[in-house]
Amino acid sequence: MARLLEIYKEKIIPELVKRFKYKNNLQAPKLKKIVVNMGVSGAKEDIKILDEAMDELAQITGQRPAIRRAKKSVSNFKLRKNMPIGCKVTIRGKRMYEFLDRLINASLPRIRDFRGVSPRGFDEQGNYNLGIAEHVIFPEIKIEKVKKIKGMNISICTDARNQEEAFALLDLMGMPFRKEG
Repeated sequence: MARLLEIYKEKIIPELVKRFKYKNNLQAPKLKKIVVNMGVSGAKEDIKILDEAMDELAQITGQRPAIRRAKKSVSNFKLRKNMPIGCKVTIRGKRMYEFLDRLINASLPRIRDFRGVSPRGFDEQGNYNLGIAEHVIFPEIKIEKVKKIKGMNISICTDARNQEEAFALLDLMGMPFRKEG
């Protein structure tokens, strides 16, 4: 079992039940999925950049990414409908907990001048969005082999009823939130 999943079952669920006064352990919020999205702007000129991005995203997540295509043409960006412009991976189950564990404990601390992630990234449904400017913070990526630094968006989807419950869940999992104030 993934280390973070064990911690969730043994420590986090009882703490959430106590904090929010749930009647049942199953009412405690849990992670549904993590979606990692990487937009590759140079893919419209050179498809090899997209292939490189897909390989790197597969190394980071442990799962093969799907190609994302443009939904409509935009002449200012020299973009045609159905052109490949990025890739995404949806992670569920044990891989999701292992990825989040590596993100929190290995990758985020490697960011230069890291003071924590913003606590304002929650939406009304209790999902958290995090943007990362450099994908080389992940230890799986060999920096010497990277031709171009790419950014990514990580969406952590929970079944929490509101932002407060989702914040408590991710905070107890160890997400390093910046102290606002």
